[in-house]
Amino acid sequence: MLHYRTVPVTPFEQNCSIIWCDQTMAGAVIDPGGDLDRIRAAVAALGVDLKQILLTHAHIDHAGGTGTLAREAGLPVVGPHRGDQFWIDALDEQSRMFGFAPAEPFTPQRWLDDGDTVTVGRSVLQVRHCPGHTPGHVVFHSAEAARAFVGDVLFAGSIGRTDFPGGDHETLIASITQRLWPMGDDTVFIPGHGPESTFGHERRTNPFVGGG
Repeated sequence: MLHYRTVPVTPFEQNCSIIWCDQTMAGAVIDPGGDLDRIRAAVAALGVDLKQILLTHAHIDHAGGTGTLAREAGLPVVGPHRGDQFWIDALDEQSRMFGFAPAEPFTPQRWLDDGDTVTVGRSVLQVRHCPGHTPGHVVFHSAEAARAFVGDVLFAGSIGRTDFPGGDHETLIASITQRLWPMGDDTVFIPGHGPESTFGHERRTNPFVGGG
């Protein structure tokens, strides 16, 4: 079974997730945006054997620590979708714009497409390409754990911004309704910022995509 621990990082309080298979303790870090000492301490306390870094998208608060962590720990970077290459190329510019420490460059060892799978120990995550916030945004879904790691696609009571380069509101709404809702109302999602919720609750109450 897949387990996870959420570690808020960066001044943006981004929800970095440490995930692992309880049978093997093999694990991954989703969106190590920064504060790597905090992430490393949590990994050590959990006893997780990190095998890879997974990225939902390449905005600085999600990807800023990726290059350093990958180099220091010898980890492959998996994701996002190739549509976010321009955001990876712009990490230095993003760092300066938002007052982050300089981000070490990186190249994903594997780009992800809709319908791909990622294996963490004996647990399998389904990959859905969910553009709109960024062109290359992906979501990781664990059917066995009824959990989805959705980055900045959907939040409790809100949705991702679409005013950054490559963003598109109608595309984001389609990603949520066509690719997230079918995962099931009982699925708990871990957003890129803020508290968890369920898809069912957001379907009913979210003012941007709610209404049944």
